[in-house]
This record gives sequence, structure tokens and C-alpha cells, in this order.
Amino acid sequence: MVGILPAVPTTDEPRPDDSVPGRPDDPFEGLVLDEEFVRSATAKEASGRARMLTERWKNDPPPENGPWRPTTEVRPVTEIRRSRWRRRARPVGRRPGRPHPVRNALLVLGVVAAVLVGLVVTDRGGSKPPKSSALPTVGAETAPPSSAPPSVDPDVPTPEHPWAGSPAEAWPNGVDGIGLPTSMPATGVFSAKQVAANVEAVKAYLVAGNLDPQVLSGGSVQHVLDLMDGPDAEDLAAALAHPSAEHDPTTWVSRFDPARAVPVTDQVKVQGRISFEGDGERGMLVHTDVTYVYALRPGPDAGKAVPGDGGTALPASWAQVDRSRVVDREIVRRVQDFRFYDPKHYEVTPGKPRLGEGRSDFGNNRCDAHSGYLEPEFEFTRAAATGPAPSGPATDPYDRTKPLQDGEECGTLTRS
Repeated sequence: MVGILPAVPTTDEPRPDDSVPGRPDDPFEGLVLDEEFVRSATAKEASGRARMLTERWKNDPPPENGPWRPTTEVRPVTEIRRSRWRRRARPVGRRPGRPHPVRNALLVLGVVAAVLVGLVVTDRGGSKPPKSSALPTVGAETAPPSSAPPSVDPDVPTPEHPWAGSPAEAWPNGVDGIGLPTSMPATGVFSAKQVAANVEAVKAYLVAGNLDPQVLSGGSVQHVLDLMDGPDAEDLAAALAHPSAEHDPTTWVSRFDPARAVPVTDQVKVQGRISFEGDGERGMLVHTDVTYVYALRPGPDAGKAVPGDGGTALPASWAQVDRSRVVDREIVRRVQDFRFYDPKHYEVTPGKPRLGEGRSDFGNNRCDAHSGYLEPEFEFTRAAATGPAPSGPATDPYDRTKPLQDGEECGTLTRS
């Protein structure tokens, strides 16, 4: 390696061969190009081969051991964004008369049973990616956790190991990750049998809206609407028809636009629980707190500019990305209350829950997305992202010991 010489004098200055020994302005007076001078140089010049490869790889990056990926290192989680949403409960009117609730209740129970049976069959028949971490398998929660999941060695997820580097790899799959109350005695105005049916109705709603492959892939959500009471179903239907920042269907259900994000596996890692309490003369209140982790690959339009959102297309160099090998995760935590009112005194459909207050966190999701779909950020789309940087606090999306806060903000995640 040759050390970089001091700057050569300009053409207006005297050249070394024109100078007279001993002149004070001679820039090379006393300069000795020995081994000590070379070793003391602070800047080193790249070799000819290094310069050649650098020029060649500007537009044609080299392949790695497998299909080409943008990097072999773990993605910088400081660039992962999150969004927070809150929905308030709608008021419920009192019923002037006393209707006969039996037929409606039986109909609701039939819908609940059909949804749960169908989803359990789908979950059991799905592919099961091999485990890659050393974490012991854990079951569904039965009580609020006292600590966050342990750290996992950072690793890049792949289609074969979509949960690599995530503590969710040790979590249950699908419906098995939703913990139920250990006992369901009579509560409020409801008998023990009615309480159990109400809890199953809430569970069916969670499963249909967050685990059903048809809903996740951006298909029909009709069976979710069938599980909701009239006013809530109308709100969701309106949000689906005209999504906006104020009426975003993803605050109800998890759905991805297949043109931009496609599930890698039909598995969803789940951790959470359902609890309930009496609600006085009104009936009973069911609490849910569940985190869903989705493994996704980019769809054909991932990274393309969306008209009207101010985004920019990907740089040309990313055309080399083998999208079949790119995997990212989105972590969605939903804390949602459901109310079951006494159908004798309130205008509700017996057996169907009314949505109370709810909050959601969407980890690794575009903060300014209002398309009606969850929009995970893949590594190459984060590299081309525009707009203000996340300003909210850093959060561990797997830490379920802390309650979700009010407000809408965009922050960063400590891991994904």
C-alpha cells in the first residue's frame, strides 16, 4: 500500500524542479519518502482490484452463499416503525319491551361453532416450519405476565425459519395461544352456561378477525361481520368500503393486501388471554389482550409508490432482490373490551358482543398507512422510505407486561 502524498502544488505555484534549495516556499523541502513516512500516512488508497469491484458492484451487487439478499446482517430494528390506535365504544340504547331471545342466541352459537371448527381444522392442517431457537415452548397465558420474553440470538428470518430471531417462535400457534378463564361461574345477569357462551363468542371473533387465512389475505370478512352486533358491523363495513385515518378497518381486523404482503406460512404465533367480570345490571364485560405475530414476504407491488401518499419507488438496484427469500414480521397487539348487555333491557342481539374501548399497536407497520390494510415495512422498503423519522419511544413489542397507552404516535421497536 502506498501512502497518500501531500497535495501537489497548483500550476500557479513553483514546481519542485524549479525551486532553489533552501527556498522557504519550497513545498518539498526536507521531505523524505522513506518507510516511516508511508507507515505514518493516516489515509490508505484502495487497491486496484478493490476499486474495480466497487465500480462493478454499484449497479450489480455480488451474490452471497444463497440467493442474493440486501444484507447478511440482522436488520437495524431502530428503523422499524409502530402505530397506535384507539377506538371508543358506541352508546347502547335501552329496550322498551321484552323480546324473546332464544332464536337469536341459538343462531349466534351456531355461527360461533362453525367459525371455530373451520379455523381449528385449517390451523391443524397447516405446514409447521422447523424450530430454530433454543427457547422452550410456552403455552397460552392464564394471567398477566410478570416479565418480557427472554432475548433470542439475532437472526434473519427465512421462508424455512420465519420465526428465527423472535421469541414468538416459542409461542403457540393460532387459537391455542388464546388463554381462557379457568372457571366461568354465573356473572351479572347471565348464568354459567351463558357466560361460557359469551366467552366463546368473543374468542370466535378474535380468531375470525386475526387468524382466518381468508381475512389475512385481504378476502371477504363477512363471517367476521356475522359475529358482530348490528351497529358495530355497520361501522366495520363502512370502514372497509371507505378506509381513512378516522375509520381504519385494521383497528378491527388483521388483513394484508396480497399485492404488497403475503403470509409465508398459514401459522400465526399468538400469545394472550381472555378474562371477564360482572358489569352490574347491564350484564358482563369481557377483556381481551392478545398479541399476534405474522410472518410475511413482499408481494409484487411491495415498495412501489402509492398514488397520493407521497412515497417514492424503489431504487433500481433493488430489482435484484429475490423476493421469495425476503421475510419480515409484523407484531400486532390488540387490547379490546367486549360488553354483553342484558337483552331484556338493552337493544342488543342476544349472544353477540358489543365492542367497548379498544387499543392496538402495530409493530413494523407504516405509520401513515390508511389503505384499509396492514402495511408491513420490508427492509428494502424501509431503505426507500420518505417522510419524518419516528419520534415516539422505543418499545419491545413482545413485552406484554405494560398496558397500551392512548394516542396515535410513531416510534421504534427494540426487536422484531
